[in-house]
Amino acid sequence: MKYSQILSRIKPFMLPFAMLIGILFNQYIGYVSFMAPYLIFVMLFITFCRIDPRHIHVTRLSLYCMAVQLIGAAACYCLLLPAGDAIAQGVMICFFCPTATAAPVITGMLGGSVARVATYSLVSNLVIAILAPPVFSLVGTDGVDIIAAAFHIAGSVVPLIVVPLICAVLFRKFVPKACTAVAQHQGISFYLWALSLIIVVGNAVSFVMQEPPTVIPQMIALALLAGVACGIQFYIGRRIGARLGDKIAGAQGLGQKNTVLAIWMALTYLNPLASIAPAAYIAWQNTVNSLQLYYKSRK
Repeated sequence: MKYSQILSRIKPFMLPFAMLIGILFNQYIGYVSFMAPYLIFVMLFITFCRIDPRHIHVTRLSLYCMAVQLIGAAACYCLLLPAGDAIAQGVMICFFCPTATAAPVITGMLGGSVARVATYSLVSNLVIAILAPPVFSLVGTDGVDIIAAAFHIAGSVVPLIVVPLICAVLFRKFVPKACTAVAQHQGISFYLWALSLIIVVGNAVSFVMQEPPTVIPQMIALALLAGVACGIQFYIGRRIGARLGDKIAGAQGLGQKNTVLAIWMALTYLNPLASIAPAAYIAWQNTVNSLQLYYKSRK
């Protein structure tokens, strides 16, 4: 069996294996957590090298998905508030959270439009950076400094999206051969994503294990509701994408979330227990991604 065939066989199982490694060695993940932003940067740079900048423009797909993201967050908060602020805020943040910076990577592997998801990722992160501070001042901790929070949120996510895009555009313009060479090695992004997944899952497990036993019922409820939120967003995104010509881009754009940012926002501005929901969302969304990659390889 050829080396490429071996890789294609084990590829669908890489994400579950990475999640398992993160769970088993969570106590050591803190030593390598600093690598996560750099891994995401390189992944996005490799992915953006295959995109023609002229294809990046806001479409109805971005607008519809953004509407679902915001309306869904508001509806979940209002419906679940009687169950407690932690439950309401946790599920809300699963909708409100912007698209994962690595969503274009998985989209490209599944055969969807990388340009569409990259565009929506930019739109989603910028909109949430603007709306998050006033929203959190209404539903979360009192006394949020809106301007400072906006700059902090934007500063933590926008460079990870914009800078690799600018680098890819410059590569395409000034060293097109190098850009083409990078674009032809998209498979590297997958393995970098698996490494970053080990870090993200390990950090999430470490946080959950520090919670006291008295909140276990709420943690279970938040984890299950995060799974429901994940399924709903992948489903609605897929339906929107199917209507507009790219069901994969719609599903990944709306369903794959920047859970690291969501956990940070919940810990900083909401009830800290609410962060269990985006922590559980990590497992749900990567289970969906693993299944999609598995069925893609079977086809």
